[in-house]
Amino acid sequence: MFSYIVKRLLLMLPTLLGILLLTFVVIQFVPGGPVEQYLAEAKAAAGGGAEGAGLGYRGGQGVDPKRLEQIKALYGFDKPAHERFLQMLGQFAQFDLGKSFFQNKDVWTLIKEKLPVSLSLGLWTFVISYGVAVPLGIAKAVRAGSRFDLVTTLIVLVGYAIPGFVLGVALLVVFGGQLQWFPLRGLTSSNWDELSWGAQIVDYLWHIVLPVTAMVLGSFAVTTMLTKNAFLEEIRKQYVLTARAKGLSERRVLYRHVFRNALIPIVTGFPAAFVGAFFTGSLLIETLFSLDGLGLLSYESVIRRDYPVVLGTLYLFTLIGLMTKLVSDLCYVWVDPRVKFD
Repeated sequence: MFSYIVKRLLLMLPTLLGILLLTFVVIQFVPGGPVEQYLAEAKAAAGGGAEGAGLGYRGGQGVDPKRLEQIKALYGFDKPAHERFLQMLGQFAQFDLGKSFFQNKDVWTLIKEKLPVSLSLGLWTFVISYGVAVPLGIAKAVRAGSRFDLVTTLIVLVGYAIPGFVLGVALLVVFGGQLQWFPLRGLTSSNWDELSWGAQIVDYLWHIVLPVTAMVLGSFAVTTMLTKNAFLEEIRKQYVLTARAKGLSERRVLYRHVFRNALIPIVTGFPAAFVGAFFTGSLLIETLFSLDGLGLLSYESVIRRDYPVVLGTLYLFTLIGLMTKLVSDLCYVWVDPRVKFD
């Protein structure tokens, strides 16, 4: 087991390096980089207006060469690409994610500022999804073929077919606009600091209902059907018939014998789902409900060509994803000792 873990950790290095290298190379050929955007914004502010903002790579025309070199040095583009890449790798090795070009903040600071929003959405989405989907899948497996099974399957699949942002718009229009039961934006009210701690909790839950509902509904289907099929497969095996023949109660057979084996495909995906719920975010949901989280940060960084934020968050999330994949594989051994990686 130890040798397997060491091999996987060593394999993460070329994988991480390849992802960063590919992204860095693509960035070099994307038009409208930070220097061009800075020049366009400067010209627009000086009276160029929309005409100056659309110059693209021609934004450097008419600019003093010394000033242009100073701007390139400001963003680090005065060095060759390979030197910038090696410098970036050295910083990342020390977990220095750099500083944003346009927000004058460290990337770590930006991530910490946006993380509470993503944590709120991710935590509630994960807890509600697994807390409802797993028991529902077990109930469907026990009552397979019944009216309950058919009705719940129809409801789950309909919810899966509706995109989250479409459901979010409908929730906003009906419950936020027409009925005015829930707020339209943000995680808290403007006077949240003035409320008592109990009122703050109620206010927070009041704001989180609609975005979490929009994110959760579509995630029920996969986990529910996976749980149901896993339980059905185990229930039909010989050891279950033997346990029933010994006179064990159905509840004891289900939760003492079937439960652990049936949850293997679910538990092994648990770490990835747990981490993914926090860090993947949902750009459309965050934009729709005016939630300033990691999804919106990543999108705005790509649009503004804020390369330190793009590469810094990519490095961090890729590293977390690779480690989560390793933990998911190790969960096989934890759940089923018969699994041997050797």
